[in-house]
Amino acid sequence: MTNESNNNADKTEEAKASSEAGAEETTKAEEIDWKSKYYYQAAEMENFRKRAERERENQLKYGSEKILRDLLDVVDNFERTVDMLKFDQDQKVKNIVIGLDMVKKIFLDSLGKHGLTQLESLGKDFDPNFHEAMAQEYQEAKRPNEVLKEFQKGYVLNGRLLRAAKVVVASDKQ
Repeated sequence: MTNESNNNADKTEEAKASSEAGAEETTKAEEIDWKSKYYYQAAEMENFRKRAERERENQLKYGSEKILRDLLDVVDNFERTVDMLKFDQDQKVKNIVIGLDMVKKIFLDSLGKHGLTQLESLGKDFDPNFHEAMAQEYQEAKRPNEVLKEFQKGYVLNGRLLRAAKVVVASDKQ
């Protein structure tokens, strides 16, 4: 019987050792699983942080877009008023034009401090990304697709188009 007891004891020890090895493998697998979950969550948090930072920066850069677009109507009206009155010969009207021109310049400078810049279109080539063609006109000395006139100025806010310039473009045919 001692032989049988020894065999049973050996089998019990083998089973115990195999059970411990299986438990150890399970523990290692769980540890690897937890680590991968941790790294995944850490990466997700980092991506969220970066996305939130980008959104905050965009909000700071472009958050004033709606109000600036509305204020461009004020600038347009200043320009129209000055254009209509600048040829008047009355000295009082000339002084008013000078004052309106100064207010317009101060107003545009203030808007410029917030990232608004005026597009320079006259004499440049037509670019559909920045210009809206209202008409074409033939002029002999002009190259095709050159901007001849501006009906309405275009503006860019921090590198992004806020309003396209409405322009007349030179055509190559009469």
